[in-house]
Amino acid sequence: MAQEVTPDAIMQLGCGYWGSKTLLSAVELGLFTELARGPLALDDIRTRLNLHERSVRDFLDALVALGMLIREHGMYANTPATDLYLDRTKPTYIGGMLEMMSARLFRFWADLTEGLRTGQPQNEVKHGGELFDTLYSDPRRLEQFLSAMTGLSLGIAHAMAAKFSWSQCRSFVDIGAAQGGLPVVLAQTHKHLTGVGADLPVVRPVFERYVASHGLQDRLKFAKLDFFNEPLPRADVIIMGHILHDWDLPTKKMLLSKAFDALPASGALIVFEAIIDDERRSNAFGLLMSLNMLIETRGGFDYTGADCAAWMRETGFKQTRVEHLSGPDSMVIGVK
Repeated sequence: MAQEVTPDAIMQLGCGYWGSKTLLSAVELGLFTELARGPLALDDIRTRLNLHERSVRDFLDALVALGMLIREHGMYANTPATDLYLDRTKPTYIGGMLEMMSARLFRFWADLTEGLRTGQPQNEVKHGGELFDTLYSDPRRLEQFLSAMTGLSLGIAHAMAAKFSWSQCRSFVDIGAAQGGLPVVLAQTHKHLTGVGADLPVVRPVFERYVASHGLQDRLKFAKLDFFNEPLPRADVIIMGHILHDWDLPTKKMLLSKAFDALPASGALIVFEAIIDDERRSNAFGLLMSLNMLIETRGGFDYTGADCAAWMRETGFKQTRVEHLSGPDSMVIGVK
């Protein structure tokens, strides 16, 4: 018999933003942090989070149906995943990225159709500002953005610490280090490494607080960097994570060239992103991230592993390879 054709998948995808915003609001409200202390009844949650009685039951039960909460005997609790990753008090918290999505990106994505027609950003840039100028000029928003970058990169950092051969390396530089989540993981895992987090000067106090909170200030240092106008710091390994996709192709190639110049012979460049699969069929997150670059930047886009490896070889790297890290993210490695 012919398989029945239904609209179910279409409707689930079309309404997908309902579930997304329900999760984002729960993160914004601190629901998972409250429940990390122990299960709570509906009325206790409503009181603690200052929610209206009309909607709270549907809100919590929707999160149960979405697999984000557990409900037993009238008590709501985190799942193992939400307890580990969405409790603000844990070092594994990835909610910073979700908080930024709720505060900024959710609204900007409403104008995706306009972006597809015009090729122009739909964020702060649309109203005469610049993305990084806007983010970095507001301390609260800067903290939120840098925390988001840490949340996005923690799982990747642990995978990179395990999968890349660090034994022959002594030093690394993380370009666009944000809070320092990746340098901290690398330094914790490989005691022989010293590292530099390079970013704009306004990031320094945030980076240094985060590093000091892990007791690694003797091995991890901050370097101010404007990579458009200054050479990159030298090290055995240079890392660019979620950096290249912000820029157009000429800028991507310029940054790869600067990394090549800063590396010693046999030094390595690691580029990691939500690398799109070469067939451009399966890594939906990577393709959607590229659409996010349309929303957020004037010329940025994501790319395949084959694309990046070709740019590296064009720059002068003699060996390249692509290796999966975690989730949708992979790293492209170029050896000088």
